[in-house]
Amino acid sequence: MRLISWNVNGLRSCIQKGFNEFALSSGADIIAIQEVKGSEGSISAELPGYSSFFSFADRKGYSGTAVYSKQEPLSVSYGLDDDAFNHEGRVITLEYPEFFFINTYVPNSQEELKRIDFRLSFDTALRNHVTSLRREKGVILTGDLNVARTPIDLKNPKPNEGHAGYSRQERESFERLIAAGMTDSFRYFYPDLAGAYTWWSYMFHAREKNAGWRIDYFLVSEDLVPEMGDAGIFSTVMGSDHAPIFLDIF
Repeated sequence: MRLISWNVNGLRSCIQKGFNEFALSSGADIIAIQEVKGSEGSISAELPGYSSFFSFADRKGYSGTAVYSKQEPLSVSYGLDDDAFNHEGRVITLEYPEFFFINTYVPNSQEELKRIDFRLSFDTALRNHVTSLRREKGVILTGDLNVARTPIDLKNPKPNEGHAGYSRQERESFERLIAAGMTDSFRYFYPDLAGAYTWWSYMFHAREKNAGWRIDYFLVSEDLVPEMGDAGIFSTVMGSDHAPIFLDIF
């Protein structure tokens, strides 16, 4: 089973840059996308052979997530237990016979960490959601988690220390999620691989220079780790400021 996740930074724009062609040629069983930037009825984005599930933000053209699935899920739910986090379309959970699949777009803490409190509270609610589901069966969590985990996960760690996506608070919060029984699939297979990034700024030719960050993840509950085959980054696929990532499992 191949799983793919991609922050498309605007689905309509990404479709014009080859999203459908990539998705249909990928062989993916499930495709999770973040930053849809649409609203109900504003996007015609069906994929042949897939069922689609969208969660839009209340604010038009902002945030949003979606999942395409070849297999019909047993159930689909949207959001988290706390409604404070359910107005930006950031979480979709699908249940399959073997596992729960969570697609999430974690809030950015923004310049000068002005949204750090909301971000950390979201992290806590997401971690509680994962912990609750793990009592029933395995969990696969994917998406743009908006944090570089360690210095190897971004090109310039020292200048970015304390900035959004690499603050002490965000990294500690991420490690609490890992401690709740989740495994960073990419680092499981490639613990020391440097220069492996999933996001690059549009400024300063960052992608050409590979001055990026690894902020997109597949996290897998410990009980499913033996079923993993590989994880990686489609770093040459264009269409967004993020690259798609994949997980092969089962």
